[in-house]
Amino acid sequence: MRRIILPLLFCLACTPIADFGQVKNVNNVVYDTNFKWTITIPENFEKVSPEEWANLQRKGQAAVEETYEKKIANYSKNIFVFKKDKAHYIEANWQPYDTKVDGNYKESLKAIVSILYETFSTQVPGIKIDTTFNTENIDGMQFEVAHIRIPIPETYTLSLDMFSRLFDNRDFTVNIMYIDKTKGMQMLDALRNSKFSK
Repeated sequence: MRRIILPLLFCLACTPIADFGQVKNVNNVVYDTNFKWTITIPENFEKVSPEEWANLQRKGQAAVEETYEKKIANYSKNIFVFKKDKAHYIEANWQPYDTKVDGNYKESLKAIVSILYETFSTQVPGIKIDTTFNTENIDGMQFEVAHIRIPIPETYTLSLDMFSRLFDNRDFTVNIMYIDKTKGMQMLDALRNSKFSK
């Protein structure tokens, strides 16, 4: 099963910090050499340190493991993590993916969303979680997209958009978490306007 990305009450989680990729970052223009990908991060977003990300991932991983009563194996590698504040993150990662071993890619994505759904339902009983799936083209490449909306009663709605696609045998994912729709749209526009060199 593919990696798990878990946003849990103000934090993204469960992505190892084994490395932050072959990334060049100049004035929030990020270039990843592995995927020949360039993205401009919105102004006033700051890079999240590996130490801070490790702390956030531990919280999310603990929630999933508590829900499923088992340890999670996770092989993904971060490309970058940026945040506006504690509720607004954009994170990119990749991991090896072999359809012969790991199964159908779309079914795997749906299984991850199901795990997130069950974990949230366990951690915050009584909330109504909305999940939808679609595809989007970014720079001519098709991405599978999962949208998760978690309304926290009388306060806000937590949104997570997961953009995923296979590059040969590599699972590439960008996760965007937000509460404020304007800040969310800034991150979504940054991703949708990003470029992959041919």
